[in-house]
Amino acid sequence: MDGEKQVQSLTLDPAAVDPEDVEMLQDLLTAAFNEATRKVDDMMKTEMGKLASGLGLPPGMI
Repeated sequence: MDGEKQVQSLTLDPAAVDPEDVEMLQDLLTAAFNEATRKVDDMMKTEMGKLASGLGLPPGMI
């Protein structure tokens, strides 16, 4: 995972899955982690915006 919380790669033990499907599963898991991270970031922005709205900060400060 990089500094922007994006999963760069994922390695699975081939014994844990069908060897024919390892690469596809790795791609699907990587996409799932990235989507989850985006959802968390969006939720945090929304919640922080709610909290900050009572502080009188200019738009875009959070």
